[in-house]
Amino acid sequence: MAGPVALPVAPGRRSAAVLWRTAAAHRADLVRALTTTLLSSAGTVALPLLLGRAVDVVRAGQSLTPLVAQLSVVALLTALTTALARRDAERLGAAVAADLRERVVDRSLRMSPRVLERAGAGDVASRVTEDVELFTASVQLGANVLTALVTVLLSAVGFLSLDWRLALAFCVVFPVYAGSLRWYLPKAGPLYAAERSVAAARSQVVLQSLHGAPTVHAYGMADLQGDRVAVASQRTVGASRAALRTFARFSMSMNGAEAVGLSALLLTGFWLVRGDVVTVGAVTAAALLFHRLFGPLGTLLLSFDEVSRAAAALNRLVGVVDLPADPPADPAVLARAPRERVGLVVRGLRHVYDERPGAVPVLRDVDLDVPAGTSLAVVGESGAGKTTLAALVAGVFPATAGTVTLTGPRGSADLTDLDAEAVRERIGVIAQESHVFTGTLREDLTLARPGAGDAQVHAALAVVGAQDWVAALPGGLDTRVGPGELPLPPARAQQLALARLVLRDPPVVVLDEATAEAGSAGARDLEQAAVAVVRGRTALVVAHRLSQAAVCDRIVVVAAGRVEELGTHDELLALGGRYARLWETWSRSALPT
Repeated sequence: MAGPVALPVAPGRRSAAVLWRTAAAHRADLVRALTTTLLSSAGTVALPLLLGRAVDVVRAGQSLTPLVAQLSVVALLTALTTALARRDAERLGAAVAADLRERVVDRSLRMSPRVLERAGAGDVASRVTEDVELFTASVQLGANVLTALVTVLLSAVGFLSLDWRLALAFCVVFPVYAGSLRWYLPKAGPLYAAERSVAAARSQVVLQSLHGAPTVHAYGMADLQGDRVAVASQRTVGASRAALRTFARFSMSMNGAEAVGLSALLLTGFWLVRGDVVTVGAVTAAALLFHRLFGPLGTLLLSFDEVSRAAAALNRLVGVVDLPADPPADPAVLARAPRERVGLVVRGLRHVYDERPGAVPVLRDVDLDVPAGTSLAVVGESGAGKTTLAALVAGVFPATAGTVTLTGPRGSADLTDLDAEAVRERIGVIAQESHVFTGTLREDLTLARPGAGDAQVHAALAVVGAQDWVAALPGGLDTRVGPGELPLPPARAQQLALARLVLRDPPVVVLDEATAEAGSAGARDLEQAAVAVVRGRTALVVAHRLSQAAVCDRIVVVAAGRVEELGTHDELLALGGRYARLWETWSRSALPT
């Protein structure tokens, strides 16, 4: 089977455009940050110039009092605007990071299941966690870089105000920096992109190990998975060390550049003073100004390390943001798509996960009919293709070939012609594992139907048989549940999922082993809840417990991706085939309930 196909990574130019548009959306914050940064940098440049004038005033034997007053005012205003600039820049950065985070998470939640399936959970998880955190952590760095950049630009103006030859001497430093950057930047981008890529691969291995913990323990794979995690971690460390070594060499070149620049400036100043072209104060101001630039220049150059990391993370985030959204459904198709008494017609369904030539299909040539208001159970051995069939019928992702059609009294529509919202209005899905969201029980339930009143919530709980234990909770519907709050056993979590489905009230339901998580104590309650949810609806039920299959209107037996048997419970028992053997085996092993 082919490995995961990584999600796209946006080019730097596209990421910069997205970043600028996101910042421009916060116009007031952007203008305030630029204004205070400009004032702060202007003060930083003005102080050395005033000190240079002080040298000339002292040499001329004039009073320093007016100049000291100016210095005091400028120093005070510079300190104030510097504090405001940092605050405003960080506020703007936080707003931009929050917007990007929301867009990335929103796009990830709306991501096409096929794209998610091909990319793997590790790539997606690393982008919405590690990459978002890395970019968010660079907010203060961005504030510092902005201030440093404006200060360097204003300093160039300051050098020109002293003498163009001093400005030219100052510019000697830039070829040295440019040479260092020319060597560093082509190496940094790929190094940090590789670092993020291997970090995503490590996340994938860790997630697989955690999610598959029961299988790992069952087959004694702890050492094997541990070795895989260790190898992935070693690759991540190796990529990080390679990036750090390159950056260390780059940072060493900065000291040499500063020595070259200051030497050129002092030597030029010496000859200019000797020729009576400029004053000692002007050279002093130039030297102090260059010295004050060590910090901003160092920030700009040394930040290339973190900027490269943040840029790599941003490129990956924008790659998610730019994923094409599913096109809206044609209004004509929506108009004929049934909403009530919906039946299912499956024709020629075929699916293969590995798209390389010669890959073995998981499903092949599946034809099924589920009339409106009836239930069809899907049974078969592990690996037969039951869950894939349920996912395709539910519209979780499209089939490689074949059609799933919703039929009704006044029209029909192919599932692939509907958008995700239209599909979810008509088909509700409950998988084997259901998540309980952190919050009140009421909030968890009304996710399926925002605005539902307590009477509707209690009615849904009554349908699935959960009203008694919910009423016994300390706060009833106001009880906080989920991670970090009151833990719920799997059977009760699944009851909540079924109650959400009742609140949603779709005409078609797909239950993919929805009662498999219950132990023997909760099996009867969950099976009764599932029967109540299915009643009156068109249902496809992947049955882990054959007692649940037996109460469905018809049963289909899937083997090696094909429909092997189809009929009622009694018809299949009388047939004496695969279902009869499964029923006999299950009946002997099932615990009494």
